[in-house]
Amino acid sequence: MSAADPRVPDATPRASTLKAGSIGTAGIVFFVVAAAAPLAATLGAGPVVFIFGGPGAPAMYLIASLALLLFAVGFAAMSRYVTNAGGFAAFVSWGLGRWAGYAAAGVALLAYLGMFLGISAQFATFVSDLANRFFGWSIPWQAAIVVGVIIIGALGYRDIRVSAILLGVLLVLEVLILLVFDFAVLFQGGTAGVNLDSFTPANIFTPTMGLALLFAFSCFVGFEATTLYGEEARDPKRTVPRATYIAVVAIGVIYTLTMWALALAYGTGDVQDAAMEDPVGFVLNATTVYLGPWATVLMEVLVLTSLLAVLLSFQNALSRYVYSLGRAGFLAKGLGVTHPKHRSPGRASLTVTVVILIALGAFMLAGADPFSVIYMWMIGTGTLGVLVLQASGAAAVVVYLRRNAKQEGWWKGFIAPGLGGILLVIAVVLAVTNFDALIDSTGFITVLLPALYLVAIAVGLIVGAARKVEDLRRDYLPEQADDAVPAPQPGA
Repeated sequence: MSAADPRVPDATPRASTLKAGSIGTAGIVFFVVAAAAPLAATLGAGPVVFIFGGPGAPAMYLIASLALLLFAVGFAAMSRYVTNAGGFAAFVSWGLGRWAGYAAAGVALLAYLGMFLGISAQFATFVSDLANRFFGWSIPWQAAIVVGVIIIGALGYRDIRVSAILLGVLLVLEVLILLVFDFAVLFQGGTAGVNLDSFTPANIFTPTMGLALLFAFSCFVGFEATTLYGEEARDPKRTVPRATYIAVVAIGVIYTLTMWALALAYGTGDVQDAAMEDPVGFVLNATTVYLGPWATVLMEVLVLTSLLAVLLSFQNALSRYVYSLGRAGFLAKGLGVTHPKHRSPGRASLTVTVVILIALGAFMLAGADPFSVIYMWMIGTGTLGVLVLQASGAAAVVVYLRRNAKQEGWWKGFIAPGLGGILLVIAVVLAVTNFDALIDSTGFITVLLPALYLVAIAVGLIVGAARKVEDLRRDYLPEQADDAVPAPQPGA
């Protein structure tokens, strides 16, 4: 730590601080829930969870949401002491030490980059398909992906409030269509009446429950990003914990309710077969039956806005990781400077956009298929990395709170995050051992992609040792001081 107290607001130069007070609880929730992509994930991962989990698929989402809610108890408690745009890299550093923080930084950059690349390819595929079916236009996916990335990059470059407003509108639209479908099924009674068969032990504990649970966990990727916006939040010591709880509960309720509605729509005895026969049309076919063709068309269009919201959310998250690591000296110092007008991570955002375009250009030159290669491979890789970050974060929360904030008690400081962490470790093990199913590929690539994280960890440690890195544990408070919770010094 530097001699000057980094918790004194004026100790951090204005050029190196994000715009304080520019986002509230609702804005953070929008970013986090949008990253989970309720509509796109329902159409994409939902059928897969039913294929492996059968009628018990809704329970998989409920189990995942309860696990993350347990983790969120300690996560939210620690966020009252740590305010840093470094997200999990900073959390891990505070809890497990600076070297673990360097390793986490490497994992975070690869994970979020993978998520963005995969989702951008999915977006481009949908754009090309819908333009051809609705208007007869032939739009190359390469053009769609480049234009999309540039637009998202421009939005991420500006004041975060612009992104928050846009995300709010897009998120409300996609959640509304899902809720309309859910209640339409419930009011019409589904195929065989409303029941709770999906939540019975016989339907939950099946031989392929692990795979179903893995894909359910993958749909929650992004919830951990609440801490990334702490420096820009109004009253961050209260806003970030509140947003974390709201986001986890909201995502869990939306997924569980929608999966239950789908199980009722097809009937618990037939839903697994329906998912296996037509996974692509699984959700849309049910929407047509219970709402009509108009809703199906609207849902297809809203998938595009859902994916745009995801891209915007991950672009903002990745930019803040790069910005915070630049400010700490882990990456080039110039990346840790904010825009003079917007007080956004402008340089980091531009750098992220350029790196993404270069990576996508490499895939294009290699002739990679946008869906089966870029989307599947990168989403699988990103999901594995985020699960590793979440599990590492759970360990960091337990160590930090027991060492520095015992006043939080055993439930918040040990039991809840510990139980959540155990379930997250199980999810990581499932992701590694079933990586071929996660990326829908076989062969050497199923070993190579997970191994990239060993490279990312090694690079993180080497960079941390080679560069003069300021402690990632440095706490950056927004300009308005919040003395409600003192920030304990990190342990030895």
